[in-house]
Amino acid sequence: MSEQTVVTRWFGPAFGDLHPLLQDLHRKGGVLRGEIDIRVGRGLAGWMGRRLAKSVGIPVDLPRRGFEVTIRHTPSALEWTRRFDNGAVMRSLFRPVGTRLSGWWVEDTGPVELHLTVDVERGAWIWRTLRARLRGIRIPLFLLPRSLAGKRIENGRYVFHVEFALPLLGTVLSYGGTLEAQAA
Repeated sequence: MSEQTVVTRWFGPAFGDLHPLLQDLHRKGGVLRGEIDIRVGRGLAGWMGRRLAKSVGIPVDLPRRGFEVTIRHTPSALEWTRRFDNGAVMRSLFRPVGTRLSGWWVEDTGPVELHLTVDVERGAWIWRTLRARLRGIRIPLFLLPRSLAGKRIENGRYVFHVEFALPLLGTVLSYGGTLEAQAA
């Protein structure tokens, strides 16, 4: 019998569409390590990217950093703790609502609450924003930076990319890289 987590329950039968290594990570949790690239835009996009990075705890003083993410499941949430090599820590708590067919994940990042779903493409996990609230007030998605976020497996390694962009300005902030699973 496979281990049940908030992720396996939320996905239901579609959990099998994820790459087997992503399935394993979301049954057991784990620690992934490696180096990532961090980029902010230029001009106004760069100013906005630096403000966004500061608000969520991403260091932007160097373009490449050592990085570790711990993925853990509680009975009611999926926890990601990201640690950068300068000591900065960024935590995310994702709470499931319903199931994949009719539900979403809630991510709270300070005053902003995002409702996200997951699309599975060729075994990869792709986050898609459905709704957003600022201090409890629903805000139209076109007012937020467009986000592209996902994870996939390539050659047995975990590859992820997160990017925030605005119309006319382009990318304001992105980070991502290739990580290795660590032995328990």
